[in-house]
Amino acid sequence: MISNSLGAMPRGVYDALHAYADTWPTRGVRAWEERWWMLAAEVGDEIGALMNAPPGSVSTHGNVTACQAVVASCFDFSGKRNKIVYSDLNFPSVMYFWEAQRQYGARVHMVSSEDGITVPTDRLLDSIDEQTLVVPISHIVFRSSYINDAAAIIEKAHKVGAHVVLDTFQSLGTVPIDVQSLNVDFACGGVLKWLCGGPGVAYLYVRPDLGRKLEPKLTGWFAHQDPFGFEVGPVRYADPPFRFMNGTTQIPALEACRPGVRIIREAGVEKIREKSKRQTARLIELADRHGWRVNTPRDPAKRGGTVSIDMPDSQRVCRELLARDVLVDWRPKAGVRFSPHFYNTDEEVDAAIATVERILNERV
Repeated sequence: MISNSLGAMPRGVYDALHAYADTWPTRGVRAWEERWWMLAAEVGDEIGALMNAPPGSVSTHGNVTACQAVVASCFDFSGKRNKIVYSDLNFPSVMYFWEAQRQYGARVHMVSSEDGITVPTDRLLDSIDEQTLVVPISHIVFRSSYINDAAAIIEKAHKVGAHVVLDTFQSLGTVPIDVQSLNVDFACGGVLKWLCGGPGVAYLYVRPDLGRKLEPKLTGWFAHQDPFGFEVGPVRYADPPFRFMNGTTQIPALEACRPGVRIIREAGVEKIREKSKRQTARLIELADRHGWRVNTPRDPAKRGGTVSIDMPDSQRVCRELLARDVLVDWRPKAGVRFSPHFYNTDEEVDAAIATVERILNERV
């Protein structure tokens, strides 16, 4: 019930990691040429297919903060167009990164939420002006599961010549995304949550026209046209997706994530979305019956796959739920987050809320 934090592990991960462990001792250094070197690009294409990204447009990295650092390294903040616009409901890790760019000349403008649940779209759009360089924004807010109006944000940014970095960590795998239809400049996320891929793999989509001309300063030998030439001096950039990679890739994590990505593709994100809307509506209905505060949009069109419920003593309730094998988590200004995925049954949704009721009754 906590796929917005850590998706369930597919059984196929055992086989994937056993195969990796067999390849290492039996093929040794030959594994790089036979399988490992291209693995990052292959996984990127598999993830990219879930968001209609063209082949070769998705690179893989260790985490989303690293993805956004690669994007930032493509730009110069010393000129007049140096403004960064984002919401205070962005995930803190990327917020910390963009705040740190002030020392390189970036002017950071943070748009505050009025209710802690939704992002004020009009004020966000008004903040994007001719001096804006990058708009790093969460597609779905991690605390409240509010879905930002990505199309409107991208349209306004492009109108004034700015770029959008769409963080799809909380959406890809549970809400349909089409990066080509959105015409978004960059999209990033990770496989840890709704893609059931475990920790260690993040993805970065770069729109192909940008991918052919941008030169990230956060680079490395994987991004070189001739990596095994071991040339001295500046990098000669390879074509995407390697152009946006840097150091040696994380082979075990890449192998481990493939079964989850394959399962999501086979299940179909559209079908997953329909079930999610029904089960999250059920969670809100049950919370309302008990009079608990719901910190998630009620409109299914504006709600992702999570319902944040702030019942009395919610942090303690969360600890007790975990002790009773009801897997959820707690976040400040949100409460207990319930995130049913395609593998969760309606009975499990009802049972989770019934367990909360028992915990609260026991404390009286």
